[in-house]
Amino acid sequence: MTTDSIRTESHIEGVRRPGRWLALSVLVLAVLLVAVDATVLGLATPFLTEDLKPSGTQLLWIGDVYSFVIAGLLVSMGSLGDRIGRKKLLLIGATAFGAVSVLNAYATSPEMMIVARALLGVAGATLMPSTLALIRNLFHDARERSLAIGIWGAMASAGAAVGPVVGGFLLEHFWWGSVFLINLPVMAVLVLVGAKLIPESKNPNPGPWDLPSVALSLVGVIGVVYAVKELASHGPTLDAGAGAVIGVAALTWFVRRQLTLPAPLLDMHLFRHRGFSGAVLADLLTILGLSGLVFFLSQFFQLVQGRQPLEAGLAELPAAIGAVTAGLVAGVVARRFSVRSVVAGGLAAVGISLAVLTTLDQHTGYPLLGAALLVVGVGAGFSFTVTADVILSSVPKEQAGAASAVSETAYELGAALGIAILGSIVTGVYQSFTTPAGVPSDIASAAHESLGGAVEASGGLAPETATALVASAQEAFVDGLRIASGVGAAVLLVTAVAAWFLLRGQKLEK
Repeated sequence: MTTDSIRTESHIEGVRRPGRWLALSVLVLAVLLVAVDATVLGLATPFLTEDLKPSGTQLLWIGDVYSFVIAGLLVSMGSLGDRIGRKKLLLIGATAFGAVSVLNAYATSPEMMIVARALLGVAGATLMPSTLALIRNLFHDARERSLAIGIWGAMASAGAAVGPVVGGFLLEHFWWGSVFLINLPVMAVLVLVGAKLIPESKNPNPGPWDLPSVALSLVGVIGVVYAVKELASHGPTLDAGAGAVIGVAALTWFVRRQLTLPAPLLDMHLFRHRGFSGAVLADLLTILGLSGLVFFLSQFFQLVQGRQPLEAGLAELPAAIGAVTAGLVAGVVARRFSVRSVVAGGLAAVGISLAVLTTLDQHTGYPLLGAALLVVGVGAGFSFTVTADVILSSVPKEQAGAASAVSETAYELGAALGIAILGSIVTGVYQSFTTPAGVPSDIASAAHESLGGAVEASGGLAPETATALVASAQEAFVDGLRIASGVGAAVLLVTAVAAWFLLRGQKLEK
């Protein structure tokens, strides 16, 4: 056998690692877990509201504190995985995620629920960048890697489908905390099987983990998102101003520190790559446009249209089906046409679908809603899969954890901002509804906190008054949802145009 043939076989062995697809099947369990957890919360919100009785502000915090914390820690955890080992960090995080899920399930107050969701964010921050980085190191062949990323994205979408259906079944038969306990068997499989199947990988020369940078990124992201949330909810206030100043100052300091460190937590020079920056921006603004709407859509199906939890979960299936299908073929389509046409086209499709939802009313038929959700899923599936591939392909594999963390930070930061901005629009419009005559002030106050609160509070009123209160609250909620859909549509369409220019000339590896 010649030296060249030995080198060729060695190269093939390196590119096509044995057992890589089995390892991938375990990795996507973590993605499935995080997606299910995020989705079931929306379904459980009406039940959680009835039991814990959170205020409108507390309800928003329960919805978005997970994203706040996870966004603030993703870069740090991605960098930590590059240093101590991505497999090790994944298994530690998965164990913690399962344990904290129990705390979420048995929360007894809004404050405890908010703390439990924040802790879940700490654990969740270890999972997503680890999975993408391990995929980058498992699949060296570009086409195989595109397919693996497509499967990764498809499983995230499948989680969005499985979450409402399984969650709906549990909510109809058990208490709301049961939706968090479904994390435990998934975690057990991931930890036990992953320990054997997943190969370890890390940066061979990582340098020290800079704790001041960890603190600055956490404080910076949470400060900025908190400021946006306060501004959207209450207008210019001292708290919003303080949050903005602290957040911007911390992020500025973080960037300056990364540029001077010999082994930075995040290599800021990655953003000089136009394709990398364009893909990150597309991810962030896409999720911003979608997340606030998705958070409230489950409440619309249940509290406005009167669907049972399982039926509401099934009603959201078209979006997941579209995203799964598009994710699996996105790499092939992007190579056949172009990266920018697939990403920009996907974003435009989502934007147009959200624009259609501005016609929403209490009696909108399901065919229109289902069709809009299907197109949203297809567009998001194409965009997310291709941008993730671009981000991972733009960096050396030693920096895969940091690059994956940037991708996931954009995703989670977009989710936090989306719930903060669009959610605050829905809440602000909702809280302005006129209370019907004859409703006592204490019941009126409870009704203005949230739509779930209005439905519950109406139980103590005379039938005619209760019907009038709920109808007025539902109408205001739908008004807010329409406005939020319009804002989301505008964000997505502008992002589509930006992606067309920023991703010009960008190609996936052959």
